[in-house]
Amino acid sequence: MTELQGGVATRLRERRGGAAAYAAMLCLIVLALAGAVGIALKQPWLFPSLGPTVMLFFESPEQPSSRPLNALVGHAVGILAGTACLLAFGLQGQSSVPEAGLTLSSLLAGAISVAITTLVLTFLRLPHPPAGASTLIVSLGILTQPPQLVSMMAAVILITLAGWGLNSLLIGRQAT
Repeated sequence: MTELQGGVATRLRERRGGAAAYAAMLCLIVLALAGAVGIALKQPWLFPSLGPTVMLFFESPEQPSSRPLNALVGHAVGILAGTACLLAFGLQGQSSVPEAGLTLSSLLAGAISVAITTLVLTFLRLPHPPAGASTLIVSLGILTQPPQLVSMMAAVILITLAGWGLNSLLIGRQAT
């Protein structure tokens, strides 16, 4: 184990203020990375459900919901469930809920998409609560175009790799 792995970073995380600084700084770095890629590609690589995902990675890396597999599968299931409900309720091509307001169809699409995401992730024993936000982002019409959905998943992959890599490098352990 290197001095960095067993030393400074671990001791920093063991103190309340240090743990807060560690989590905050790494959240900033990883989300800025995703945002920079989004700016370069002119695609939405920064969206609301990434925030709680990186918070889990750096605030509680030992928790099952912080595992890389949980994050990847969780957001993929969420994006698929959101897309399925968006299509099933005929909401594709319509204005998003923030623009047009909540309708019965959008309410049902949102609620059912989160229920499906919860059902699948619980069945698979791969909890990742931030995936519920990805589900709603899609089912409520906020990001719906294929390039946007691909960008969402690519951003999840990027932040997961960066989060796992930084935790492994800096504290020498990561949820498996």
